[in-house]
Amino acid sequence: MARIGYARVSTTDQNPALQLDALKKAGCRQVFTDEASGASATRPQFKKALAALKTGDVLTVWKLDRLGRSLKHLLTTIDDLADRGVGFKSVSENIDTQTAAGRMLLQVIGTLAEFERSLIIERTRAGLAAAKRRGVKVGRKPKLTGRRLDKARKMIADGQPASEVAEFAQVSRATLYRALSTAG
Repeated sequence: MARIGYARVSTTDQNPALQLDALKKAGCRQVFTDEASGASATRPQFKKALAALKTGDVLTVWKLDRLGRSLKHLLTTIDDLADRGVGFKSVSENIDTQTAAGRMLLQVIGTLAEFERSLIIERTRAGLAAAKRRGVKVGRKPKLTGRRLDKARKMIADGQPASEVAEFAQVSRATLYRALSTAG
């Protein structure tokens, strides 16, 4: 069993020394470090860390937020590790999926995240319904209206190909057809 560490700092101005020291102290024999935002999908060292992990190894991070772009991404990553027979440990939060308590804590975090997503969806739907009752139009504004729509309608009636009309109106053909059908 090997402990493989992963550290991430958001900018080149930040120093990963605190994370690296903690990971070394936690017994990591190898540490991969990225300088990238957590929201970034391109983290080459993270990919290398995942590739280096073998069954029985443990991916170790200083804090949970160093691993995932979001809670959903974090939980998906940990599930993927578990499917490969790889453990996960977060030093600061003292979460270790190789223990029953660590696995339970991750389940609680996952349940809370799912609950939070449900609340957000409910609030969004309620807000949209209230806005509609007040007469507010929701959604994107039409791209093709007014004179441009009238001109497009005339061009189609004169037999011009829809692709040329869409190019003239600076919209896709699908948008052109949708505008023509809703406008009568």
